[in-house]
Amino acid sequence: MDTANTLPHLNALLNAITIVLLIAAWRLIRRGRVAAHRATMLGAIGVSAVFLASYLVYHFSAPIFVFRGEGIVRPVYYAFLISHVVLAAIATPMILATAWRGLRYGDARHRVLARWTWPLWMYVSASGVLVYVLLYHIYV
Repeated sequence: MDTANTLPHLNALLNAITIVLLIAAWRLIRRGRVAAHRATMLGAIGVSAVFLASYLVYHFSAPIFVFRGEGIVRPVYYAFLISHVVLAAIATPMILATAWRGLRYGDARHRVLARWTWPLWMYVSASGVLVYVLLYHIYV
């Protein structure tokens, strides 16, 4: 397998699947379907874990892919990329803590943290897809 050409597409797909699972989980909890919400969120964590492993393999084995956009799109791209990377580093322990609280306690402590974690996780997943589209499809 050629990781430099394959893994970016897999990573974007995994991020997109995470977005779908996060939206589904949000809708499930709003409808009071706690067990289905829990299963869906665990699925999102599993997909994100596979993404993280794939992302690390890619970045340790592939050359740096240079963004080819010019003009105003260049700082916009880097703003999304930087915010994506920084917020991903912040979101990862928050996701784990939120999941722990949900599985262990399932109470207000979980909900308080989830109100911050869910939108952050959604932004990280969506900005990851956006960075991928800009880098591999629009400015090739």
